[in-house]
Amino acid sequence: MKLKKFCKIAIIAIGLTVLTACGKKSDPALENYREKMEEFYSSLTYYDQAINALDPEAEGSKEELLYMLDQMNESYKEMASLEVPEEFSGISDLPGEASDYMEKAAEFYHMAYDGDFDEDNEALASQYYERANNRAMVILQVLHGEVPSVEGVSVDE
Repeated sequence: MKLKKFCKIAIIAIGLTVLTACGKKSDPALENYREKMEEFYSSLTYYDQAINALDPEAEGSKEELLYMLDQMNESYKEMASLEVPEEFSGISDLPGEASDYMEKAAEFYHMAYDGDFDEDNEALASQYYERANNRAMVILQVLHGEVPSVEGVSVDE
């Protein structure tokens, strides 16, 4: 299993602490959005650590991986259901895109690991997972007030 490809999430979570530590309080809707996004990135950090702690040779590791990916998928869905504040309207499409990509990633990981291993489905899953995480990274960059620097993802200014 290619479990080590999940490391980007830790970088995202570290950056989130800057998001919550900087800036002054603003309107309640904006603060609620930031709090919910902090919960989202915290959940990604948790799943990243749990996935990277899996022993790929251990019995049941595939099932654990798939369970965690399913839970991560649920986190993405919850994040996508949040109303993006007007201050961040330039990224309003990204949460839905990230969620859709994570859903496809989880689906293809299941096809790759349920039963006999399927390398093609794992490759597809990995690509969708990367796309989901790229969008999550862009969202974080925008929340930090940075100009996004992730290839293949655009933001309306």
